[in-house]
Amino acid sequence: MHFEEIIEHKDVLVVGGGTAGVIAAIQSARAGANTILVERVGQLGGAMTTGGVAFPGLFHAWGEQVIAGIGWELVSECVKLDGGTFPDFTDLSLRHWKHQFQLNQYLYALLAEEKCLEAGVSIVYYETPCSIESSVEGWLVETCGSGVKRTINCKQMIDCTGGADIVGMIGLPRLREEETQPGSMLYKSKSPYLPGEEQLEAVYVLGADSSTSATQTRANIEGRNAILKKIRESGNKLTHLQPEATFRESYRILGETVITHDDYVSGRKFDDAICYAFYPVDLHSKDGVKPKYLEQGVVPTIPLSALIPKDSNNIIVAGRCVSSDRLANSGLRVQASCMAMGQAAGATAALAAQSNSTPLDVPLEDVKNLLVQHQAIVPDV
Repeated sequence: MHFEEIIEHKDVLVVGGGTAGVIAAIQSARAGANTILVERVGQLGGAMTTGGVAFPGLFHAWGEQVIAGIGWELVSECVKLDGGTFPDFTDLSLRHWKHQFQLNQYLYALLAEEKCLEAGVSIVYYETPCSIESSVEGWLVETCGSGVKRTINCKQMIDCTGGADIVGMIGLPRLREEETQPGSMLYKSKSPYLPGEEQLEAVYVLGADSSTSATQTRANIEGRNAILKKIRESGNKLTHLQPEATFRESYRILGETVITHDDYVSGRKFDDAICYAFYPVDLHSKDGVKPKYLEQGVVPTIPLSALIPKDSNNIIVAGRCVSSDRLANSGLRVQASCMAMGQAAGATAALAAQSNSTPLDVPLEDVKNLLVQHQAIVPDV
């Protein structure tokens, strides 16, 4: 088989074009870094688009906005273009999920791609890294895709795969428990006998694991089988099915800092806090979920050092693989927080590439200043 050989020289490589990866790539490129984004499927957005979890949160805490920047820019534009509305974020009587808002997942995918291209991001679909070696410049990465052999020479990598796949490939330690939260597969159905609109529904996929293509395949098949069973039993019409299951947890990195449950629920202000997070402790099991709400006024922070794998060089992560224990991660893994982490990682990687340093050595004030220039909200420690 003939392969088209492509050689790329980039400042920053972002692997994974999901919730965190899109924002990381846009921030890196807007900061002036030559940025490439590699995504294994054919669209951006990850859980929000391919998975259909198109109700992001939480950007506000206790009536005030705590996460803004590029993520908020993108979702706000999506809501506006779709003719949607936002909830009243100052109404503290509403449960947390009523402070989330519905996005048009198809429109979000289009806008995410447009904003990446406008920023100068090179997008590569249908490829995934198959080998990674350290180099004098930083990294030599080969990606695999049908009919293409691509070699990417880059100074910095941002792992936004969700399960720290790149961190694992280069042999750095990762964390996970034997048990993982169930994944979900979303669909819509409608009764053929009763009036009313189609309803968004979901089935749990127990043991869902995004670590390998084999485990992802298993999760998708199990989710589809469960939906087919429900359709047969109910007699409803299946009107919509997401192409993939979504995953709540797999691997997390062992970072320079590990965010603990106590750190999270106490709202610890880390010395190198780079963004906020806000969501209940939200650990799902086969029996469902009972969110544990944060105490009044508590707003957790995420330190930059929790995005940097321990004893690493030239790599940073963003998203649900943030260095944290399992309970803390159940609150940190949601979309607004992942967007904030993505923007922080993109800024840090761009600065590291431009200064020929490594993420841990980039001055914290430089990262904060760059984030503020791009409308992010940075904790004042």
